[in-house]
Amino acid sequence: MGVQKRSGPLDWEDLRVFVALARAGSLSAAARELKVSHATVGRRIAALEETLGRTLFDRRADGYVLTAEGAGVLELAAEMDERAHGILRRSGQETGLTGSVRLTATEVLAERFLIPRLAALHRRHPGIELEVVSDPRSLSLAKREADVAVRLARPQAGELVTRRLAGLAYGVYAAPEGDRSGWIGLDDSLAHLPEAQWLARHAAGARFVLRANTLMGQLAAARAGFGKALLPRWFADEEGGLVALPPPAPPPVREAWLVVHPDLKDVPRVRAVIDAVVAAFEEERERLESRGP
Repeated sequence: MGVQKRSGPLDWEDLRVFVALARAGSLSAAARELKVSHATVGRRIAALEETLGRTLFDRRADGYVLTAEGAGVLELAAEMDERAHGILRRSGQETGLTGSVRLTATEVLAERFLIPRLAALHRRHPGIELEVVSDPRSLSLAKREADVAVRLARPQAGELVTRRLAGLAYGVYAAPEGDRSGWIGLDDSLAHLPEAQWLARHAAGARFVLRANTLMGQLAAARAGFGKALLPRWFADEEGGLVALPPPAPPPVREAWLVVHPDLKDVPRVRAVIDAVVAAFEEERERLESRGP
């Protein structure tokens, strides 16, 4: 059912709130970005729908989803929003990027790789509020659970923008003085992963002395001298305390992919985070290539 149209001029602030909600997907996330109450966001959206006489969002249990008419309004409103920011930048009134960006990745990638390498982003753009979410699930970008994702497989569904970041090579590692006769493996819940399948093929018949369901667990076991572990090269090198061993076969390579919703890819603060993530992986790839296999 449509919304009864209200006569009167269009309020530009209503459009700004509309763009924020369309990108955030929930009242609370949009309110946090705009630094207003979620009631204010709801009131502004209701006012805009009345002005236009159109329902712009479907209100669902998992958030606000644009209607077909809302998507058409967003295309125009987003251009206006970017032009407004451009005017502020040209006049010198906008001195830096502001707002929140939610980035999701696996726990080890988030805590050991991305966060240390995104400090330069914070120094360049201190107004960006970066939310880094480690979650064993793949958070949905379509539902706006995250703005940018780093995933270890290319998404096969959904209208998402993807970019290959790097191939993350693995190697075999052990403690300098540890036992090297047995293997440290992954538990059955991770049997679907490429590294687990590599172990099943190339360590078949070998003795597995310990199994873990996290990279940190495998690292701790290798450092303690339990046996050999198959670990990402960047991770093993960065954590230290291990030596590389000749593998029984070429180790696997996991591909890292950057994923972003198409509505967000050109938002300046999101673009700044994307560029910083891409640069971090490019620097790491160059470092590993300079060392050789």
